[in-house]
Amino acid sequence: MKVGSGGGFRAIWYTWKKGREAGGVWKLYKAMRTRNACKTCALGMGGQQGGMVNEQGSFPEVCKKSLQAMVADMQPGILPTFWQQNSIEKLKTLTPRELEHCGRLVQPIVYERGQTHYQPITWEDAFTRIANKLKAVQADETFWYFSGRSSNEAGFLLQLMARLYGTNNVNNCSYYCHQASGVGLQSSVGSGTATIVLEDVEHADLVFLIGGNPASNHPRLMTSLMGVRRRGGKVIVINPVVETGLVKFRVPSDPWSLLKGTKVASQYVQPHIGGDLALLWGIAKAVLEMGADDAEFLRQHCAGSEDWRSAVETLSWDEIETKSGVERATIEEIAETYASAKKVVFSWTMGITHHANGVQNVQAIANLAMARGMVGRPGCGLMPIRGHSNVQGIGSVGVTPKLKDTIFESLQSKFNVDLPTTKGLDTLACMDAAVAGDVKVGFCLGGNLYGSNPDSQYADQALSSLDMNVMMSTTLNTGHAHGLANETIVLPVLARDEEPQPTTQESMFNFVRLSDGGPTRLPGPRSEVEVIATLGERVVGEGRGVDWQAMQNTSTIRDWIGAVVPGYQKIADVDKTKKEFQLDGRTFHEPKFGTADGRAVMHVHGLPDLQGTQSDQLRMMTVRSEGQFNTVVYEEEDLYRNQERRDLILMHPDDLQRLGLQHDQRVTVRSDTGRMENILARGYESIRPGNALMYYPESNVLVARQVDPDSKTPAFKNVIITIEA
Repeated sequence: MKVGSGGGFRAIWYTWKKGREAGGVWKLYKAMRTRNACKTCALGMGGQQGGMVNEQGSFPEVCKKSLQAMVADMQPGILPTFWQQNSIEKLKTLTPRELEHCGRLVQPIVYERGQTHYQPITWEDAFTRIANKLKAVQADETFWYFSGRSSNEAGFLLQLMARLYGTNNVNNCSYYCHQASGVGLQSSVGSGTATIVLEDVEHADLVFLIGGNPASNHPRLMTSLMGVRRRGGKVIVINPVVETGLVKFRVPSDPWSLLKGTKVASQYVQPHIGGDLALLWGIAKAVLEMGADDAEFLRQHCAGSEDWRSAVETLSWDEIETKSGVERATIEEIAETYASAKKVVFSWTMGITHHANGVQNVQAIANLAMARGMVGRPGCGLMPIRGHSNVQGIGSVGVTPKLKDTIFESLQSKFNVDLPTTKGLDTLACMDAAVAGDVKVGFCLGGNLYGSNPDSQYADQALSSLDMNVMMSTTLNTGHAHGLANETIVLPVLARDEEPQPTTQESMFNFVRLSDGGPTRLPGPRSEVEVIATLGERVVGEGRGVDWQAMQNTSTIRDWIGAVVPGYQKIADVDKTKKEFQLDGRTFHEPKFGTADGRAVMHVHGLPDLQGTQSDQLRMMTVRSEGQFNTVVYEEEDLYRNQERRDLILMHPDDLQRLGLQHDQRVTVRSDTGRMENILARGYESIRPGNALMYYPESNVLVARQVDPDSKTPAFKNVIITIEA
């Protein structure tokens, strides 16, 4: 039966289904209610208020993503015989979903070039191999990659170890997702994170939702959007695709919404892929033309406002309409809604950041907020909707190639450590260095580096060029089957709610949560902090200002974080006080920003030409399904788009006809980077003609290594393709 809304009774039924998979609904409920931060998106659930509780104390708040992640961690362990029965070639044939459902990793394994299978090894053997290899290469011949699934403590300790070892090749998964948000916001308001707290969303009377699909990827946010609509507020959705859950959503925890459904979008606008910047400037032009700008706010609190105003005024409507694909009348309707609103929140996801001009997109959103003084006061502001639960915290505690000066100086002065000053490499630059032979060892704290890279063939080549690659993981993913180094070691680690000591995470609202950890479910996996401290002792050794035995205690790591990371002072006592806290200096409820002079900064951009306009071309964006989280695929079906499989390209029926194709015809999809054969071309009326969707990470083979020059974020959302029957 075709799905006509998000959430609803299907979501409730799904909870019971996952409960059976986990060994019982009550067992799953108890796991979900423990005092641990949610394992999926960064909206900020759980912590000391218990799971299924948001930062406002609302209960029950639960979504399929968190259920899926929890049940995956409750799987039985992979048996030792599995590695004998499944060759590397066999693993390569498994889909992301099939790999995820093989079970929990419970023993270290190694692959050596020339072998056909992984071999189980002891922890001691694994530590010895890794330590010996790191001692045998130069520090800058290594790179260190961090996922947002880990804790602040593990992230801080591993980046510290890498730097004491001698390299700044330290980077995190945000380079492939929201780095453009961080750079864009830092350059606009002096802080790279959300300028608001969750309560601000609750009091807004207009929310812009740009380039995102939280109904699938951040479902708990739908409760807040439901609240906006019930108060008489409006939600403007800007997306080339009409997503079912953004039209109507049934919030399972609200009886009325569950039965009747909640209309989410009050206006739904479909620009062409790549047309966002032109559209944002068009809204600004319409606001100025109707005299709805806040001239006093701009004059007092925004640097560069006169240059911005001049650029807006000289921009022609013809250029805006051509490059955005949106008519002037529609843009003026958006501007009228914006002009009449009193409190406005601008939110966006990777539909904005995954472009070669991602930073400019974010700056343009900030410009638009400043135009009416909708940043720097309660109920208003900028909200990048972050992906993984601690991707923001990982960045806060120093997982970037260049440490913030304050962290660098505090580490050296307060703890007497000697840190390198060489320029570190971003994530894609590390891949380039591996291909060139300049980097020989990789170390990955969680995540799927292979699966998250653009140009899958290049990623395979880069990782296969390494002498050694080490991955700390809970379950299998495509990175354990493809791009294997001469020596590939997989270390099984504990999930967040299995850690023996408390850890912390940071939500996208800059709220630091404390996770209590809990009993281990399976023998074999070890704590991330224990693994890192053990390697630090063997590789870096004593005498470098670090007591590695003491660093096995997460409380010791929090003492260091509290002493050196701005805004994190309260973390030193959080395990004792149990008082979770908001980071200072990031939420702007008055117009004094984190820039040198306290003023926000407005930016001027040239509008890029619309790409993919030739008769045989389509603009394609990679997307995640409702049954996946990041690179992890839990289910083959995409419920809200009514698709039962993933080997598809979804395009408007008019494009099928224009290209001489039939619905569900097998085709080859080509880009300048790669090709995918035997793909089903399927008509999909919800997408704007001229544009197409394909599923990530499978379609990464088509994505070029072109990046935004400022954030180094690849253009996953704007790939020009052709199709061959």
